[in-house]
Amino acid sequence: MIPESKLSRLLEKGEFVVTSECGPPRGTNPETIKKKGELLRNCVDAINVTDNQTAVVRMSSISASILLKQMGLEPIMQMVTRDRNRIAIQSDILGAAAHGISNILCLSGDHQKFGDNPKAKNVYDMDSIQLIQTVKLMRDEGKFLGGDPIVDPPKMFIGAAENPFADPFEIRVPRTAKKINAGVQFIQTQCIYNMDKFEKWMEGLRERGLHKKVYILAGVTPFKSVGMANYMKNKVPGMDIPDELIQRLKSVPKEKQSEEGIKMCLETIDRLRKIEGVSGIHVMAIEWEEKVHEIVENAGLLPRPVI
Repeated sequence: MIPESKLSRLLEKGEFVVTSECGPPRGTNPETIKKKGELLRNCVDAINVTDNQTAVVRMSSISASILLKQMGLEPIMQMVTRDRNRIAIQSDILGAAAHGISNILCLSGDHQKFGDNPKAKNVYDMDSIQLIQTVKLMRDEGKFLGGDPIVDPPKMFIGAAENPFADPFEIRVPRTAKKINAGVQFIQTQCIYNMDKFEKWMEGLRERGLHKKVYILAGVTPFKSVGMANYMKNKVPGMDIPDELIQRLKSVPKEKQSEEGIKMCLETIDRLRKIEGVSGIHVMAIEWEEKVHEIVENAGLLPRPVI
């Protein structure tokens, strides 16, 4: 079953979709999320709303998703299991669905030691795969985890994240298969810089026929500077950034590095569009939402299809 979300309908039609994301504010002003939403209007098909990313306290993903929905935009609500037990998880799923949120991205979440409350007690009552199974159970069987029936079950298009570059590489395809078996319908990947390794991962999916069972949205993030590239390479877990990309950024003047970063991003998108099994891109322009329209336009992906 594919729920009636705009994102699911576009993918079902075979459109090459474009998603992006925005982080909720560290305060109560709704205009912050609305401004980001307007920057992404008409250039992406759906917008991820992060859930206290990097374990830093922000406005809730549910609230920010509702604000985007009220603007006529298509939110993908992220949900992490770090902060909720199974009672709260099921409750939040019902609440989100009641507000017309029909896309969910199931995540475990960054450990709290990386955030602004390192002494906070985590929950992890379930992992991301069990969260996928929970959403599927609630949607398809109309049951809570305790076995009781749900009146008006939530209709959710189920997504997950995947990192094709994490070690050990040989378990990446089997792990993706496990998420598919649990009920995931679309996957957004970690930022892609090592295209050769990504293509090898995609080859592994195709060998098992998994590319026909799930929609893969390939993640891209433009570099603003060589400093950003070095930070991501050395400080962000799971990143695989070839040295030649850093050298390429170093080879241009500092004031031209962001321009070169966008050019590199466009080259990556062009290559991704030619890979069998890639159903779209996920543009993660971190706190740089104003550049998403430029990237999507120059990639030849405008105007976006209307459903």
